Amino acid sequence: MNRYKGKSVLVTGGSSGIGFATAKAFAKEGAQVVITGRDSAALAEAKIALGSNSVAIRNDAGSISEAKELAGALSGLGIMLDAVFINAGTAKFAPFADVDEALWDQSFDTNVKGAYFQLQALLPQLNAGAAIVINGSINAHIGMPNSSVYAASKAALITLAKTLSAELLPRGIRVNVVSPGPVATPLYSKLGMDKATLEATAAQIQAQVPLGRFGTPEEIASTVLHLASPESAFIVGSEIVIDGGMSQL
Repeated sequence: MNRYKGKSVLVTGGSSGIGFATAKAFAKEGAQVVITGRDSAALAEAKIALGSNSVAIRNDAGSISEAKELAGALSGLGIMLDAVFINAGTAKFAPFADVDEALWDQSFDTNVKGAYFQLQALLPQLNAGAAIVINGSINAHIGMPNSSVYAASKAALITLAKTLSAELLPRGIRVNVVSPGPVATPLYSKLGMDKATLEATAAQIQAQVPLGRFGTPEEIASTVLHLASPESAFIVGSEIVIDGGMSQL
């Protein structure tokens, strides 16, 4: 399939995990893919894998100034976007009693404020009829212990998608959300836990998934591509949960 031939797409946090899998899927279907991330080495490696019709731009998803710089860089390259996947984010878990202001600020600056002002800055670079997909999380729904800040930040994104849908629809721009359950990505190694705690937590989470396994980045990517394509033109302001039944059964 070449659903995205002649189209340009942006994937934030596109050098690893769900972002990289989605960037690869877009590229495979003919898109010019722009990826962002904070790790220059990882970005360079990802760009090689994506091929010559890709652009890698170092960018901090939590910085408003860099959000504007990214939009300016795309404008300078003459790139107008047909799809955006707001994927860059952070996941820090801690018991409610141990959460401090620094953890709160890091989570909301990256996951909410960064996403909000990144989309605002990108508005001039969006073609009429463009699609925006935001990466949410089932943590916004299931009340998992130690996830209060992360879950709240993802809930804010889900609400944002609904309100932006109403505001941007007159331009033909659709906004939707994918909310993954547990997915096997490098994010799990960045939760701030030691190895033993991380392994125990992963086993506990997996036991709650009716399918009995973590999802794959490619499974999330396929839904992102569907939401970003004209075939989903009647899906607006919606959330698709991809969690192996974890939040449903």
